[in-house]
Amino acid sequence: MLNTAQEIIDVCNKEGIHFYELVLREELKNSKMTKEEFIAELQKVLDVMKASSHNTLEKEYKTEYRMIDGFAKIFYDYQKQKDPITGKFLVKAMAMAFSTSETNANMGTIAAAPTAGSSGIMPAALMSMRDKYDLDDDTLINGLLTSIGIGQIIGKYATFAGAEGGCQAECGSASAMAAAAVVEMLGGSVEEALNAASITLINIMGLACDPIAGLVEYPCTFRNASGIMNSLISADMAMAGIKSIVPFDEVASAMGEVGNLLHESIRETGLGGLAGTKTGQKIRAEFLNLKED
Repeated sequence: MLNTAQEIIDVCNKEGIHFYELVLREELKNSKMTKEEFIAELQKVLDVMKASSHNTLEKEYKTEYRMIDGFAKIFYDYQKQKDPITGKFLVKAMAMAFSTSETNANMGTIAAAPTAGSSGIMPAALMSMRDKYDLDDDTLINGLLTSIGIGQIIGKYATFAGAEGGCQAECGSASAMAAAAVVEMLGGSVEEALNAASITLINIMGLACDPIAGLVEYPCTFRNASGIMNSLISADMAMAGIKSIVPFDEVASAMGEVGNLLHESIRETGLGGLAGTKTGQKIRAEFLNLKED
């Protein structure tokens, strides 16, 4: 993959291709797979995302500590019965993000995109766009390919690991990937996709990773819901013509630097932030005793 946002823009514009076409070309070189084989693998990922984003919209899973159970159904029912402040579309999108988080907490099948802790954001983005704009699977796969390209840049300049970079590296990365995918699926330019990804990361720069008891549940599920909101508002900004003066590769690099500056207590250690509260430590102690038993 190319090294900078400008290099990607230049190649796409010079060759008259989409960002997802550039990503696919590079992936086929590296994977030694045929196009048909690679797309078939992406279809499997997409099918998992479809299922996880809908698993708990109309049913409730139960987990040991009941920290996040039933949020998807509660929110899905809410948008059917009332007129939400943020609108039915956005509430349903957040409900789909909750659903994947709950599926993960219940040991169901998810696609880590890019991590389990942020796995609700991409499915919610793809499925909400599908429902709103009647998009077919080919278009959704183009969105997935775009997200891969964004992820490759983040991987080059920063990290996806909450233990290294905080939740900005997990939910921030997923949101940036989703924002670019949304722009691509709606016919935006490569410049707009990269601007959307930049704005998304900027919005979440410095976010701590502080899961209670080290479980990928609380506050992770809320950050998946807010992550889909972040991706959608950033996509709208970019497609309206709002630009990030800092290119995406530099934004990603800055995220990596900020992650290194975060204190270790708020980098997935379960010691600080929400994990360090009285309630968080109580649940952690119960969890550790349960594991030892």
